[in-house]
Amino acid sequence: MGMAWRNRPTVGVALVAVAACALCLLPATTRAQLRVGFYDATCPNAEALVRQAVAAAFARDAGVAAGLIRLHFHDCFVRGCDASVLLSVNPAGGKTERDAAPNNPSLRGFDVIDAAKAAVERSCPRTVSCADIVAFAARDSINLAGNVVYQVPAGRRDGRVSNETEALQNLPPPSSTAKDLTDKFAAKNLTVEEMVVLSGAHTVGRSFCISFLNRIWNGTTPIVDAGLSPSYAALLRALCPANATQTTAITTAMDPGSPDVLDNNYYKLLPRNMGLFFSDNQLRVDPAMAALVSGFAANETLWKERFAAAMVKMGRIEVQTGRCGEVRLNCSVVNPTSSSVEMVSSEAAAGEEEGVAAAT
Repeated sequence: MGMAWRNRPTVGVALVAVAACALCLLPATTRAQLRVGFYDATCPNAEALVRQAVAAAFARDAGVAAGLIRLHFHDCFVRGCDASVLLSVNPAGGKTERDAAPNNPSLRGFDVIDAAKAAVERSCPRTVSCADIVAFAARDSINLAGNVVYQVPAGRRDGRVSNETEALQNLPPPSSTAKDLTDKFAAKNLTVEEMVVLSGAHTVGRSFCISFLNRIWNGTTPIVDAGLSPSYAALLRALCPANATQTTAITTAMDPGSPDVLDNNYYKLLPRNMGLFFSDNQLRVDPAMAALVSGFAANETLWKERFAAAMVKMGRIEVQTGRCGEVRLNCSVVNPTSSSVEMVSSEAAAGEEEGVAAAT
């Protein structure tokens, strides 16, 4: 009887843990809370440290900005913005999101996130999530590449699952039709306009040949896909051999005019049949999307305002907060179970809502 009494606290803790895990698995009925200045009390220099790491990387290679923006997008569209894209090991076995074709070998910026995380850990151990660092780094990249300033609500927790198949299911491929794009973004509670706005990120960065190869080659026969300028197709064929594969280390700028500048040139290229991907051209041929393209081509300030707002909304997709998830010590691997239990933020302890929420 005495032994049963001594075991009661352990059982109670276990039941609380099970209940918390069950809560994290349920769809949120209320909006999980992120807020600007989340780390003001616990790690006031967190955002500055991330900004320094991004700026140092950008000074070495301006192209890293595009990589970090894409990293945030690819994170949020698979399991929400939980840094699952950073995991190099799947705790349940099998391949991770990083191994999936949309991410490997094209996704980059992992080293910048690791550098930022190391700096933050030195200053504020076990406090700032990798998911928030990814969101901050994307924001800082947008500022450096496009002189766009906006604030990022924070408070995300890091997930413990990363599956290759989920990346394949959730990330829209460059072969997407207008309907495919609309459906993929709607599944994340993003509108058609927000999809067109976020597609403007293709104004920076580079692409591997495999993403557009079937627009310029049919086997070994040269072709020009509908909506692709013949002269542009000829340039791309000169760069990309017909036998290029997923790992062929040849890339081209997605915006040949200003590949490292976040501007509205992407929208100006589409009517000239210079959208690199089939999915880019879909924005031109769909009437409703084409009207948005024309508007953003004519007004860069408007596009940048909408882009910042869409990035903030995207950053809220299915976030984990409170006691859900964890704050990883190393962004590429989950914490040992004992460490994850200890990492309960002061915000959660103060009674903040917790759970998993869709973007709103």
